[in-house]
Amino acid sequence: MLIAQISDTHLALDTPDADRRRADFAAVVADINALDPAPDLIVHSGDIVHNGLAEEYAEARAILERAQAPVYAMAGNKDERGNLSAAFSADGYFDPGSDFIQYAVEGHPVRLVMLDTVSISSNKGDFCARRIEELHRLIGADPVRPVAVFLHHPPFEVLVGPERMHFESQEVMSRLCDALRQSGRVSALFCGHVHRPTEGHVGDIPVTVATAVATTLRKGDYPAQMEGRPIYYLHRFDPSGGATTETRVAGG
Repeated sequence: MLIAQISDTHLALDTPDADRRRADFAAVVADINALDPAPDLIVHSGDIVHNGLAEEYAEARAILERAQAPVYAMAGNKDERGNLSAAFSADGYFDPGSDFIQYAVEGHPVRLVMLDTVSISSNKGDFCARRIEELHRLIGADPVRPVAVFLHHPPFEVLVGPERMHFESQEVMSRLCDALRQSGRVSALFCGHVHRPTEGHVGDIPVTVATAVATTLRKGDYPAQMEGRPIYYLHRFDPSGGATTETRVAGG
């Protein structure tokens, strides 16, 4: 199974770099379309747009409709759930009537669970009791296949960058981590949000954090061949559920 992950495109219509963000987003989709073998699906792990506006989602939707693989959208802290839902719910993979954009992707050797870590009060992550209950339901619905979980905010202390904690409190983050470990079948976690690549663990579960597709918003240092080029990730799963990740440079 092959998954392409893109994150933090922050599409905007009113910023000085709006054209660059749009071009970076489009370049990544075009690069994914050229892959051989093609990915089974594409996951956008949040911050699709920058201001949560319906007009921004219309632009993002137009770019993602060029993708040849199925696309699954998630919410980040810059996304607005109502407008995101209006833009993508017609694709049928999540319930537009739900308060949270959480769902599972079926039909593959590894079951994918998409979580909503958006807080209504800050840019940091939240995960309330209702979302915990839904997480248990999503993981427990299939007791056989391994599970990979996508969420926007990294659920561990990120040791690079100005902030270490990306949830509203240690208690909230610990509650989520306990729920992720409980089943024993979560094989990998994939995140975004911090605009730099990094890795970590939740117990013995490996966590891969994707950098921002928007090159003007990236943080950290990058090799020369990546400078000025948008980056995305390919996650390959073997039959046992283990994952390996490749960093891809669009147009490289």
